[in-house]
Amino acid sequence: MTAGVHRAAATGFADGADIYAASRPAYPAEALDWLRDRLEIGPDSRVVEVGAGTGLFTRLLLETGAKVLATDPVAEMLVHLASTLPDVATAIATAEALPLAAGSVDAVICATAFHWFATPQVLAEFRRVLRPGGTLGLIWNVRDNDVPWVRRLSEITDRYQDDAPRQKSQAWRGVFPAPGFTPLHETAMRYDHVGTPEEVIIGRTLSTSFIAALPVDRRASLVDEVRAMIDATPELAGKHKVHFPYVTRAYDCRRID
Repeated sequence: MTAGVHRAAATGFADGADIYAASRPAYPAEALDWLRDRLEIGPDSRVVEVGAGTGLFTRLLLETGAKVLATDPVAEMLVHLASTLPDVATAIATAEALPLAAGSVDAVICATAFHWFATPQVLAEFRRVLRPGGTLGLIWNVRDNDVPWVRRLSEITDRYQDDAPRQKSQAWRGVFPAPGFTPLHETAMRYDHVGTPEEVIIGRTLSTSFIAALPVDRRASLVDEVRAMIDATPELAGKHKVHFPYVTRAYDCRRID
């Protein structure tokens, strides 16, 4: 099922599923309001989450009471999801070929995932499975690079990204405005990932697909550089608890005829 999936995702997420599950940030509580108010998701809703990964956003979706199908092309990611959310239906599937009937869902959700498969073909597939008036929701936790140490961390890791698609490039916006959908509406929220530097900085770095896919020696060299950055940063060095700041950006639109 990983045929046609970018090699950084196919390899990095398969090899790094454990660290991804342990180290990625969750989402702000306000995202639940976004799901209910902007996407109108509730107990009677049928939702497909595309690129669900290990289920970090699935947990929030479940709080709406909706019936959720979690899909991902990387089996190792869904193994983690199923181990912690055993009652959620899952399916190994790409965004281009969802195992759903036409007009069968009220919402399609992509959490920190859409940049991997942002094509007109995928949007056409989303439109196919959505009922008329159904909603598409896209959400990302974006590093707050206005904070100097976060910007320095990004400078270190960006050297390794190769051609892996990323939200920060904004290339995903090129498929909008999209036929059959209303214009995108944006909502911004704040979120701090709180924990030890090992958890929220080192772990988060290692969970990045193109870093998880690196040879062991290059990955170790990168970690050494990140540790040196931590040691040289007063607000991080020697601290048991740190705050990694994010701006959570959420976008929604509706299927129209």
